[in-house]
Amino acid sequence: MFDMDGTLICETDYSYYDIMMFIEFCLVDHPESVSNELKQIAAPKELEYLPAEEFARNGAKAYAGMTVEELYNYAVEFGQKYTSSFNNMRYCDNYYLPMAELVEYLYENGFTIYVVSGTERIIVRAIMANSPIKDFVTPSHVIGTDFEVKQKGYEDEPLNMNFKYADGDELILTGGFLQENLHGNKSIYIEREIGQRPVLAFGNSGSDTSMMNYTLDSRNPYPAQAYMIVADDNVREWGTQDWATKSEDYTAKGYIPVSMKNDFAQIYADGITKASEQYQPRDWTDVFSYEEELPDAA
Repeated sequence: MFDMDGTLICETDYSYYDIMMFIEFCLVDHPESVSNELKQIAAPKELEYLPAEEFARNGAKAYAGMTVEELYNYAVEFGQKYTSSFNNMRYCDNYYLPMAELVEYLYENGFTIYVVSGTERIIVRAIMANSPIKDFVTPSHVIGTDFEVKQKGYEDEPLNMNFKYADGDELILTGGFLQENLHGNKSIYIEREIGQRPVLAFGNSGSDTSMMNYTLDSRNPYPAQAYMIVADDNVREWGTQDWATKSEDYTAKGYIPVSMKNDFAQIYADGITKASEQYQPRDWTDVFSYEEELPDAA
């Protein structure tokens, strides 16, 4: 089991992949399709402080009306954009090289790899399919936050049992939110979708500890280990975590801490370096110049 943001890919590129994608969708690529309220939420100075579930609910609203394929394709399209927080890095290049090597090593030695993320599931699938570990993580091995999906034409139908799928039908996002895959939901989702405890778990934050503890549970029939990545490298990366504090805390909980500063010989692919500034704010004035107030995208 691998968490994604901060474990497999960069989460200090100002913020998470899905948050930066939300900003670009609302303010750059499709401002005409979202409400002014969502555009205001997408402004980085405000978005930075949104709790995870509140952000996810707004993400669901922003992508309302898109087909599953359209959201997937937009996540891929966004990945081709360059970040200002690193030199020579597109968002699809933001994987941690040592972690990609680890996934490949485990796969080649008989392990089945799952990615268990707080990012929406369709977006995670798009990220994984365009990463160095695409051959080791199938779409069915991705577990993420879920937005509501309905069959087009039946968005207002309260029960999916009331209609049937036919050739050519489209599955679209309604703007509804189902469940955030963080904290306790990670262990619940693993049990629900896989039905067995992991042997190895890799994470980087408190939102992963339920998955870690579920793996290390004394009822696990197999020897198990849980690893926590510590973002303590502020030279090659934007990590600000204190190694002494984090490693002591994780060790006390039974996790094995991993230092990006001391344990990662190389963090990113060749040619990618830390920029002089972590994020360069842009002027969004023109985005809010529409004369007509758009309805909420719910």
